[in-house]
Amino acid sequence: MIEIENLKKSYGDFTLDISLKVSDGSVTGLIGKNGAGKSTVMKAILGLIRPDSGTVRVLGKEARSLTAKDKEALGTALADSGFSQYLRVEEVIHILRNMYPAFDEEAFRRQCQTLELPLNKQIKEFSTGMRAKFRVLTAISHNAKLLILDEPTAGLDILARNEILNMLRSYLEADPGRSILISSHISSDLEGLCDDLYMIDKGKLLLHEDTDRILGNYGIIKLSESDYGRLDREHLIAAKRESFGYTCLTNEKQYYLDNYPHIIVENGSIDSVMLLLLGGKEE
Repeated sequence: MIEIENLKKSYGDFTLDISLKVSDGSVTGLIGKNGAGKSTVMKAILGLIRPDSGTVRVLGKEARSLTAKDKEALGTALADSGFSQYLRVEEVIHILRNMYPAFDEEAFRRQCQTLELPLNKQIKEFSTGMRAKFRVLTAISHNAKLLILDEPTAGLDILARNEILNMLRSYLEADPGRSILISSHISSDLEGLCDDLYMIDKGKLLLHEDTDRILGNYGIIKLSESDYGRLDREHLIAAKRESFGYTCLTNEKQYYLDNYPHIIVENGSIDSVMLLLLGGKEE
């Protein structure tokens, strides 16, 4: 679905330099701090910016060569874009009907009722959660093969987040060949949805890993300074000095459970991996 090779884009003292792939039928997560470059990656995929170098291929074509017909296979939900806030949902339905031959108006209206999105209200009158749900709903309304979602659940309560995630799960279940590229700061959303994750920081790739491997094989080790001095560090990715000693990140949790039964080894999570990789360092 998406193939990015050696994409470079500079803005002042910031440079994005990344390669990335989203396979058919998969959900790929893009994680990192604000300003890491996540939105720049998505804008390059959508042809909204021109890379300084490298290639960006979407649906088998160069991103900048996609035709209007090609783009009908894409669904997007970006935080800083969308329909005019002065439009009513009924007016958006009319626009979608004319833009996309595959627009499923009946399903869209049904979903608006389920999500409590009034057809005769202007978008500007919606709450933050309603606007977020509406952005995702419009993205999936025309049977797109690929979704590009930039922080679709940011700032939402758990109920609104679950409604959006359920929409995305239903979208995937309807066609096994569909794919999603999603960025998010909310690890629980990614853990339950993504097949693999790319972590970037300051425009550079820090980690690409299957989500199941992070949750199954990664671990957080907490130990005293003396124990750290005796520790085999071959399988450590990062280590951070603490008041009690060290907190370490490993991608071979079982090795330390088997060989160091007296030290604390906790299960890894997306949050813990991010904290150690972004704040820790190898010692």
